[in-house]
Amino acid sequence: MIKEEYKYSELTGRIIKCAYAVHNYLGNGFQEVIYQRALAYEFSLEGLEFERELEMDIYYKDMEKPIGNRRVDFFAEEKVSVELKAIINLDDVHLAQAINYLEAFKLEVGLLINFGSKKLQFKRVMKNEKQLKRHDYYK
Repeated sequence: MIKEEYKYSELTGRIIKCAYAVHNYLGNGFQEVIYQRALAYEFSLEGLEFERELEMDIYYKDMEKPIGNRRVDFFAEEKVSVELKAIINLDDVHLAQAINYLEAFKLEVGLLINFGSKKLQFKRVMKNEKQLKRHDYYK
């Protein structure tokens, strides 16, 4: 269930809708890149603006210059990072990665989506001004 009080709820809902379309059609068992390509197609059908495999700068504390970079699977509508997995089950390390990306990329909202389980798994991560909050939609 999408909670309207969360930032970018409408956008993350559309992204999750696309992920369900991919998972319903392909099921589990493919490599991540297959889901990534299919999700890009669904994003296009949904009319979402996105960049795939976008190389983003990583920042440390209040430094103005980046300390490195990392590719994000998708960057949707210049607002939400989307990290994909194709594994049996999401672990805390995957969630920590998604949270770290928000901090490093100076973003507020991200999605972690796993196509590898029998049922689609996704987690929304948000950065608050004072802390990061985790919101599970489905386990």
